[in-house]
Amino acid sequence: MIVLGIESTAHTFSVGIVHDGQVLSNVRKTLTTTTGGLIPAKLSEHHMKVFFDVVLESLFQAGVAVSDVSLIAYSRAPGIGHSLRIGAGVARSLSLRYDIPVVGVNHCVAHLEVGRVFSGKDDVVLLYASGANTQILAREGGAYRVFGETLDLGVGNFLDTVARLLGLGFPGGPKLEVLAQQYSGPLLDLPYAVKGMDVSFSGIQTAVRRMTDDGVEPSAIAYSVQEVVFAMLVEVSERALAHTEKDCLVLGGGVACNKRLQEMCRMMCDARGVSFFTPENEFLVDNGAMIALLGARVFAESGAVAVSDADIDPYERVESVRC
Repeated sequence: MIVLGIESTAHTFSVGIVHDGQVLSNVRKTLTTTTGGLIPAKLSEHHMKVFFDVVLESLFQAGVAVSDVSLIAYSRAPGIGHSLRIGAGVARSLSLRYDIPVVGVNHCVAHLEVGRVFSGKDDVVLLYASGANTQILAREGGAYRVFGETLDLGVGNFLDTVARLLGLGFPGGPKLEVLAQQYSGPLLDLPYAVKGMDVSFSGIQTAVRRMTDDGVEPSAIAYSVQEVVFAMLVEVSERALAHTEKDCLVLGGGVACNKRLQEMCRMMCDARGVSFFTPENEFLVDNGAMIALLGARVFAESGAVAVSDADIDPYERVESVRC
């Protein structure tokens, strides 16, 4: 079965095409800025501008025609409403025009699914670290469970805010990673906010704001932020592994591209005697292939939805998804 997956939850519009679990193409167009962050209206303008070319390029790279596609999957939740509507609209249009079944999937579950498929392990703990989401997830009792999460803002959005305070632009995470590598001094004193299985970043953000106002070296801030925040994420991930007694940690989401976070997770897993897996970067960031992979599974288990029911839900919680 050939599945066309559409991802549009935030700054990226992506179309991936998968044939029986094999990724044939995975094309992305991402909105970037030199100052400021994401403005929803600008996002919808960006997605409207690029969606046609992204669809065509993905089909061309995959070597298939629209008539070859057996299923269309799209990210219906959670995300920014302005962005989700564009992806859902494209999915409905293609479904109606070419009489192709359509399914909507949960973006967070798609990150878990791509890690599950590529790791070859069905029973894993996922540290999901992205812009708007920071969660420790696992599948238990036929549903997805959140064992820990952020109490305020997602780690990616937090890192982007730090980057803006340092004048680095958007997206800021990759630029912070480079800046952190330029520092070799002592760790700055930042709040360490782990509360049970949950984490909090707002206190660290306030401390960073004060440091930038006081003229603290930007590379010292970048290094210290990474070390403290990633240590928090690793701690709660280890606690989830101990609680669930699972033997594999999968790292997912755009922030998972950070090599230092990968290194810290791997060190913890080695110490615990469990396996660690992280997909290639193109499957960590928001991408259409992961939507297609999950779409195939959802279709096999639940079937398609009527085009009139192909809606969006910007606030859907992963616990409500059963598949």
